Amino acid sequence: MEEHVKHHLRRQLRRLATERPYQVVVGSAAALLLATGTGVLVAGADESPARQQTPAALVEAAPRLADVASRNQARVAVSTPAASPSPSASPTPSPTATPSTKRRAADPDLTRTAAPKPPASKILDYDYQAQVTYYYCGPAAVRHALSAAGIDRTQDGLAGALGTTEMGTNSALDTTRVLNQFVKGNPYRTRMFPGTPNAAQVAQLRADVVAAITARRGVVANVAGDATDTAGGWHSFPGGHYIAVIGYRDSGRLVRIADSADPSLPEYWITTADLANWIATRGYSA
Repeated sequence: MEEHVKHHLRRQLRRLATERPYQVVVGSAAALLLATGTGVLVAGADESPARQQTPAALVEAAPRLADVASRNQARVAVSTPAASPSPSASPTPSPTATPSTKRRAADPDLTRTAAPKPPASKILDYDYQAQVTYYYCGPAAVRHALSAAGIDRTQDGLAGALGTTEMGTNSALDTTRVLNQFVKGNPYRTRMFPGTPNAAQVAQLRADVVAAITARRGVVANVAGDATDTAGGWHSFPGGHYIAVIGYRDSGRLVRIADSADPSLPEYWITTADLANWIATRGYSA
């Protein structure tokens, strides 16, 4: 504290002692502070009689009190924390994801759209054409399936791609290969039945037919032997034959066949179980 401030404090204490000859009380909790440069004098007192001092004693203690006040002022200035920013200036907290939000982000099952249920029955529009030679059943069946997808090809052109000869078309592996040459995305797969199909294989055939027809794709099957349709018609191909499946009903339990062998009977219905047994030892493309 500067010397003139100390001098001012002594003058004030002498004036109090002269004008007011009563005791000046200074308690243990009292402090006499003169803020440097402000001229503000703050006084406090604890009125306990045991802590009283005379004005003369207080005058004698003035220099010491001034030094204490100066040190206290410096200590307060150092220890006072910086002013907190106003609430309006505080940054906006980042939004916190709720547990449900985190679960939706982590669990794709909650955001995945369920696939629409296939219809109970569906028949494709296609361009029927009887086979032009006795051994073109393979090219004719593939052509029927492609025409349902809006793809137009000739039997001769498909026969070359299939490797068809007077001995016919080798297997469902060839029909799958050629179908995928023309249908975008290579969606066709071959399923073979080494022997009499079991219940699981029949169910798989039914599911494959429904999925393909729903996607506007005809199914091509390589059959052999005899089969009876739902109207009682008998169909016999002991040496093997290719047909196209172009529709279903009753959720796939019945299938609609496009048969190029006889233009007088181009289509008929057959149960999926009978079709599976007709495919036995052969295969199909779906």
